[in-house]
Amino acid sequence: MKYLLLIGFLLLLYAFLVEPNILTIKHVRIKNEKLNGLKIVFATDFHFKPYEKYRLKRIVRAINKQNADIILLGGDYVNGHKKGANLDVNIIAKEFSDMKSKNGTFAVMGNHDGWQGRHEIIDLFEKNGIEVLENRCKNFEKFTIAGVEDLQTANPDIEKALKEAEQPVILLSHTPDIISEVPDGTVLTLAGHTHGGQVVFHKPITVPSKYGTKYAYGLFATDCGKMFVSKGLGTSILPLRFNCLPEIVVIEFE
Repeated sequence: MKYLLLIGFLLLLYAFLVEPNILTIKHVRIKNEKLNGLKIVFATDFHFKPYEKYRLKRIVRAINKQNADIILLGGDYVNGHKKGANLDVNIIAKEFSDMKSKNGTFAVMGNHDGWQGRHEIIDLFEKNGIEVLENRCKNFEKFTIAGVEDLQTANPDIEKALKEAEQPVILLSHTPDIISEVPDGTVLTLAGHTHGGQVVFHKPITVPSKYGTKYAYGLFATDCGKMFVSKGLGTSILPLRFNCLPEIVVIEFE
């Protein structure tokens, strides 16, 4: 019994102190001739707490090392439901402005951003060169990036977001729960929000999705095209992770 208690205590320490501070790079390859050679860095669910400026800088450095064609951010930059539970958004936006890619950095908002005033966060992001795609898109020479508002705190409108799309579309959403509304022909939907379950044994204990654990984490081939759901980078509710490493996702088309 003593050994079991000791093992349990050590696992708890690992889940609180070690795993949340591990930073991994997840590489995903997707076949698509039209987008061959395109390299995307996708990062989401940061949940920066007041004392985590070092973690913020570390993430930005890791993203810049990937030499991406474009950087996409999936929301939940702040932590908790009320202001004061997170790192100053001015600091977050300023550090994010140091992200480097050939075509810039684009973002959507998450539910925590909505609870803490998404318009203020959007304004700070835009002032620091991060374009926020709220039900709209941005066309590039060979691809289009579209983004929708958060499902929980705003009004995602995929039709409006894709209205002016001219190239193969990559859709950015905070949550995977919009997947049934994504039109056929969308190359890839990127989402977070689930944290991969955050605590995973054989399966995640719980996932904040109407689909349960179905879209908790990974690359999925759905009736509405491919979707990748990231584990994200931060923690929510409980400041721990187990068997669910924080990740930056690098997607390369071939």
